[in-house]
Amino acid sequence: MPAAVRVDPKDYFTPDEWARLSVRSSWRGLALVAHAWIVIFAAMAVAVVWTNPLTVVLAIMIIGCRQLGLAILQHDAAHGCIHPDLKVNDFVGEWLCGRPVGANLQRYRPYHLQHHKFTQQPEDPDLGLSAPFPTTRSSLRRKIVRDLTGQTFFKQRVQPYLAAFRKGRAAGHSVSQILKGIWAHEGPFLICNLVLLAGLSLAGLWWAYFMFWLLPLATWYPLITRLRNIAEHACMPDNDDPLRHARTTRADWIERALIAPYYVNYHCEHHMFMHLPCWSLPRAHALLTAKGITARMEVRTGYLNVLASVSRKPEAAAVGAS
Repeated sequence: MPAAVRVDPKDYFTPDEWARLSVRSSWRGLALVAHAWIVIFAAMAVAVVWTNPLTVVLAIMIIGCRQLGLAILQHDAAHGCIHPDLKVNDFVGEWLCGRPVGANLQRYRPYHLQHHKFTQQPEDPDLGLSAPFPTTRSSLRRKIVRDLTGQTFFKQRVQPYLAAFRKGRAAGHSVSQILKGIWAHEGPFLICNLVLLAGLSLAGLWWAYFMFWLLPLATWYPLITRLRNIAEHACMPDNDDPLRHARTTRADWIERALIAPYYVNYHCEHHMFMHLPCWSLPRAHALLTAKGITARMEVRTGYLNVLASVSRKPEAAAVGAS
């Protein structure tokens, strides 16, 4: 199958506009990474000092959103956009963004570039994320419940290693051999999380790791990751049109704070110009709007609007759907 059709920036921007949009920064990406961690620890501190149901729930949502933000910034690092020095870019993307939330930059980069090369084509490795849609409202509700109750986290992050342990024991491997294999795959994630646990324990707040880091990672993070995946590519109007095989969702400040961090909602612009740093995407969107281009793009307002459009399948037509 041919690769997805690409667009030429010169068809949409003047040389001066493109130069301003595409310039790399030695500080903006690092500032966004710092912002993510500052927000995480600030939300944690507020909930620790003023512990009540409202602050706890808000902290879980805000921290989970910044955890997704770290994954988004690792995604920017996969495109070489966090820092102009590739060594700095990859170190920050790997150890300050990806590894703490269980992502691996070196494995993610070729996978993700394959997604860009074959967007919404049969060779797209992310096609399975959008293929189940449209679905029914009841099916979407079940997915949301699984995310918020930790079932998705358990299935994705725990179950594979329980299965590997059982398979290894059945094959006659020792416990140490099995654990060594698991450590080779998950060691950096565990190291980062042990550092977080140790730091909070030294502050006398060991329990805050479980309440305000692990719980968001197991609940809110999977949910908004699903919402992001749905909004980006589900139910596209034309998988062969580079302006309509990815969706931009205009998000308000609440959605940006709790669902869509660091300009991830400008996904159509990202696919059109995949090497733009994330902080340039709002400006690119504004320029495209002024030129009348966004009228030809797949653009929606608000994540509820998107969810309504992808859960329109009649219940009777999807009996047994998950």
